[in-house]
Amino acid sequence: MFDITSARFPSRLTRALTAAAALALAAGAAQAQKGETVKLAYIDALSGLMGPVGQNQVKTFQFLGEKFNKSNPAGVKFEVVPFDNKLSPAESLNLLKAAADQGIRYVMQGNGSSVALALSDAVQKHNERNPGKEIVYLNYSAVDPDLTNSKCSYWHFRFDADTSMKMEAMSSFIKDQPDVKKVFLLNQNYAHGHQVAKYAKETLARKRPDIQIVGEDLHPLAQVRDFAPYVAKIKASGADTVITGNWGSDLALLVKAANEAGYNGKFFTYYTGVTGTPTALGQGGAGRVFQVAYSHYNMGGESQKNVEEFNKKFGDDMYTLSVYHIYTLLSQAMANAKSTDPVKVAAALEGLTVKSFNGEVTMRKADHQLQQALFISVWQKADAKYPYSPEKTGMTLAPVKQFESYVSSTPTSCQMKRPG
Repeated sequence: MFDITSARFPSRLTRALTAAAALALAAGAAQAQKGETVKLAYIDALSGLMGPVGQNQVKTFQFLGEKFNKSNPAGVKFEVVPFDNKLSPAESLNLLKAAADQGIRYVMQGNGSSVALALSDAVQKHNERNPGKEIVYLNYSAVDPDLTNSKCSYWHFRFDADTSMKMEAMSSFIKDQPDVKKVFLLNQNYAHGHQVAKYAKETLARKRPDIQIVGEDLHPLAQVRDFAPYVAKIKASGADTVITGNWGSDLALLVKAANEAGYNGKFFTYYTGVTGTPTALGQGGAGRVFQVAYSHYNMGGESQKNVEEFNKKFGDDMYTLSVYHIYTLLSQAMANAKSTDPVKVAAALEGLTVKSFNGEVTMRKADHQLQQALFISVWQKADAKYPYSPEKTGMTLAPVKQFESYVSSTPTSCQMKRPG
């Protein structure tokens, strides 16, 4: 009896000690990310014509990063490391390597789908060649649908709504505007601009076949300083409405030229709220300039407080609220994965649903496209109901229609290749 017990005792003790050690390790692993600093590389234009947009967004990332550092589900600290890509895909690839060499495992970019497509491909290749040093690409603004369709990558996650989703919402709104009869499509000559024109034609033909496309033009990205010749073409076409995916200086200078030429048609845009455009519009364009986006300036709640605090602190407007999505989903994924390891976090991001500033949002597993509500807002005088005035114009973007995520959601052709 003694022998049997004696023989078993060390085995029981060993098992108990092993189990205790495993529990201790598990507990340690569960808490491993608490207090850990997670570096996020920001790779976007911080100089040149689009520099003001990038500068604003870096401040947004840093400002909201401080908020989330005080409280987030994973207990991590975020640190933003800015890199100026000068809006160049080639420069972006050099900076991706520089970020990887610094051990940064999360990369953020959003301005320019040409850059986004190059980065997504490069991150995919980097991860295949460097197991154990994987990078996750967090896309906050580049909206070319190809990124989550034919060119989708497991390591790419988009937190904005893509061009097709926005056009689905925009065309559903235009469908009920009887005074829209003749449309001119003016866009930047790169992936995003081409997609805006393509989806505008497709969705309008489906929903309002009576609408005529009376003109279509493309112009170089971030190079045009005088849009008067383009406005002259728009006026000559007889268009009562312009649809444009232009952003930054390309939209600000376009609306400025339209105002100066006395063009009184409607503008349906993606980026009226972005740096420079509110000032270019000024008091003009009231009731005629519309924006489709996942947010607007008068969202209310916590995000409104943050927007107002940002304005007070920087004398600038916070309009890239997809940054809020990134911090919300990323910190929740890290908490769920009990890790900051990009491989585990990427797996935890898939299919993740969280409550964000515009309602419940879900990172669709099939293609890593965030599903979220979209808003149509209109440029008008700020008032008691919608008081926030960008760039001290006395005007605002007031919501006129909300589309729930299931309305603006579009199908995906993504054939996701998952690691392992």
